[in-house]
Amino acid sequence: MRLNVNHQTHYTYANQVRRSTQYLRLTPQDSSHQKIISWQLTLPESATQTRDAYGNVLHVLTLDQPHQDITITAQGVVDIEDNVEDDHAGHLSPLVFLRASTLTYADISIREFAGRFFRPLAQHSSLCDLMGELLLKMPYSPGTTSVSDSAAEAFMAGQGVCQDHTHVFLACCRSLNIPARYVSGYLYTEESSHVAMHAWAEAWLDGRWQSFDVTNNTCQPNQHLKLAIGIDYLDACPVRGTRLGGGSEDMHTVAAVQRQGIHQ
Repeated sequence: MRLNVNHQTHYTYANQVRRSTQYLRLTPQDSSHQKIISWQLTLPESATQTRDAYGNVLHVLTLDQPHQDITITAQGVVDIEDNVEDDHAGHLSPLVFLRASTLTYADISIREFAGRFFRPLAQHSSLCDLMGELLLKMPYSPGTTSVSDSAAEAFMAGQGVCQDHTHVFLACCRSLNIPARYVSGYLYTEESSHVAMHAWAEAWLDGRWQSFDVTNNTCQPNQHLKLAIGIDYLDACPVRGTRLGGGSEDMHTVAAVQRQGIHQ
């Protein structure tokens, strides 16, 4: 399946920003699951390209001149291979992804929830069961949480979005001593109202990373395009920045993922 991606992020500020730096994890990488046909970033200034600690492609965009808005655009074409997991294990030991963070800390409620479904001799199927039960306990509810909410807070609230589902699932896995990592990327769906930006988890089972998309209750990443990985959202979010000045901020993001040859 060939996907066309168009993703634009636009920042506007109440006052002039004296200096800003944006950290962009907006560039996917080739793997057995995805092949990058073309990809480009359109930025207000040239950016420095490097790799972060997790092996993600990272662009650092620094604007030294006063500005009151920023537009960042990512566009590309990618082939997705059905029923094939990403074979890019990375350079880090999976044990790195046992580490908890503030956003993925497993409190006693999460640990008890995970323990109810875990079967040591059937880890994959038990995590699939856990995933399904988690979605029932935390229905997809846009606008009910923020990016700063932790797994424990979202789990207690009993609702959230893909980011919250992923954080709670990661907390469950790590409480069971299963390495698990956060994945940011895009999701293709025929429903034009669906948000194209997405997050899901990968757990280290049987010597490889395996996908778990709680929001869609699926272990098949057939419509998923991976951008970045990390311990949690803060490590893998596509756009994250700092600035000096500017006052209040408004960010507007539009992402469209279309299957080539299909018009929506």
